[in-house]
Amino acid sequence: MKRVGLFISISILSSALAACSFGYSQEPQDKHDEKQGQNKSQQQKQQDQGRQNQGQQHQQQDQNRQAQDQRRQQDNNNQQLQHQQQDQNKQAQDQRRQQDNSNRQLQRQQQDQNRQAQDQRRQQDNNNQQLQRQQQDQNKQAQDQRRQQDNNNRQQQRQQQDQNRQAQDQRRQQDNSNRQQQRQQQDQNRQAQDQNRQLQNQHQHGQQMERSQEQQRAQQVQQRQVWQQRGSNNWNSDRRSWQQRGGYNGYRIPDNDFRGHYGRGHMFRIFGLPFMYEGGYPRFQYDGYWLTVMDPYPDYWGNDWYESDDVYVDYSGDGYYLFNRRYPDRPGVAISISF
Repeated sequence: MKRVGLFISISILSSALAACSFGYSQEPQDKHDEKQGQNKSQQQKQQDQGRQNQGQQHQQQDQNRQAQDQRRQQDNNNQQLQHQQQDQNKQAQDQRRQQDNSNRQLQRQQQDQNRQAQDQRRQQDNNNQQLQRQQQDQNKQAQDQRRQQDNNNRQQQRQQQDQNRQAQDQRRQQDNSNRQQQRQQQDQNRQAQDQNRQLQNQHQHGQQMERSQEQQRAQQVQQRQVWQQRGSNNWNSDRRSWQQRGGYNGYRIPDNDFRGHYGRGHMFRIFGLPFMYEGGYPRFQYDGYWLTVMDPYPDYWGNDWYESDDVYVDYSGDGYYLFNRRYPDRPGVAISISF
């Protein structure tokens, strides 16, 4: 458009110049020819410029046509892309509708399953409640039965306690009678034992008077030999209490006789008393009884304890034991008593 305007301006200018030339036609011929030549030259330039402008105008028109063609092609491409996008959107919408339908169908199925599960849970809850009520009824019945049984047991227990008290009263009466009879028998036994001891003491005194000094020396030698062989270096493991032996099974000294000749207040020495070695155990006679030494003696008593140490016999827990006065807090040696 700028080129067309320029061409029109040049044409108007050329017309103006021609008019001026015509006005000055009376000028001298040479000037006229010069001007005419100049005008021709200018006209030629203007024509060349006009042709150039026309060529540029044609190029601009071609470029405009090409731009229009490109715009049409771009519009066609845009329309084609728009149609493709619309098709894709339509397909996506169809897929979404299909997906929505599938989701709704799945949702309905899930809702149906949930309703079925709820119905099953309600049924299960009803069953559980019914079972719970039955269990509660059974527990209540069992509690009632236990209460009844407890009442019966308490009543039987009271009856049994009454019977036990009656039996205990009868046993006490019987025990009192037995103790009274036992005391009478013990008194009779003690009297008989005292008489026997008196006879034995008289007999022993007669025997001792009759024994010669040579026999006494022989017996003392035997006693030393036996006692020296009975020592123990590991006495704690070699000794055995009467409980470990199964309980004391020898003769039991009557209480009055025990209080008069036994316990810590009645010391004596073994050496010089009647002595025997029988069945692998040493025995000595004291207060009319034979005392058999069941265990070896501990080595810390020494080799001549039977001659130099005072000993005593005491009942300790489960049987009779021989104790050394020099070791009052140490255990004793188990002994068995017989006539």
